[in-house]
Amino acid sequence: MFRPIRTLILIVVAFVTGIFFERAAHRDACVDRGGAMSEGLCLGAEE
Repeated sequence: MFRPIRTLILIVVAFVTGIFFERAAHRDACVDRGGAMSEGLCLGAEE
């Protein structure tokens, strides 16, 4: 019974880690282009 629960927990942890990784990558790309992050949106970046 514990094995399916453990698998589900590992999937959730991997998903949340991926979300944080993508947010950090988005923030870094925004800052590299001269923008600033505000509430998850990149403001003032130039292409």
